Amino acid sequence: MRFRLVPRDEGFYLLFNEAAENLAEAARLLRDLLDDPANAEVTVAAINACERRGDELTRTVLRRLNASFVTPFDREDIHALTEEIDDVVDDIHAAADLLVLHGVDEALPEMRDIARILVRAAEANVQLIGKLPSLRNMDGDLEEIDRLESEADHVYRRSVARLFSGEYKAFAVLKWKDVVEALEGSVNAVENISDIVESIVLKHA
Repeated sequence: MRFRLVPRDEGFYLLFNEAAENLAEAARLLRDLLDDPANAEVTVAAINACERRGDELTRTVLRRLNASFVTPFDREDIHALTEEIDDVVDDIHAAADLLVLHGVDEALPEMRDIARILVRAAEANVQLIGKLPSLRNMDGDLEEIDRLESEADHVYRRSVARLFSGEYKAFAVLKWKDVVEALEGSVNAVENISDIVESIVLKHA
């Protein structure tokens, strides 16, 4: 049996859990914003707070990475996972900004559908990240996130077809397409997180 003279820094796991929870909260707030645009000011302020919290957690992880001698898994994977989680929160923040900037006061049903898929993917991601210490029993979470990303793609294609059906004026089409693309991109980014986690699992198999 080999013993480590310097123990691994296990504190990264707690930070990843906090970052994943922050992402899920941002996703839930974006869903709420689409469900109730009339309460946009309060909801957007809360999303802004999540974005700032995500940046703070990212800085904390990267500082810890620079200071740690022995990390729980490869440094480049820690860096990539940290940045990708932060990117999803940034994407959600961008989608909320677009909703406000474009003055969207009533979301398309497909927008709300994608937002609900995003919440489910973000919550599956919380479960996935919580299993990093053991790197076990992740297949179900990985498959769920992949399935949800495919479902979001389907809704996205349906929404684009609807937007260009002639039902809406050109300016409205441009506004809504921006938001739909931002929403779908957020779900794609959650899958990117799961891809990084799957890569970590394979390295330690």
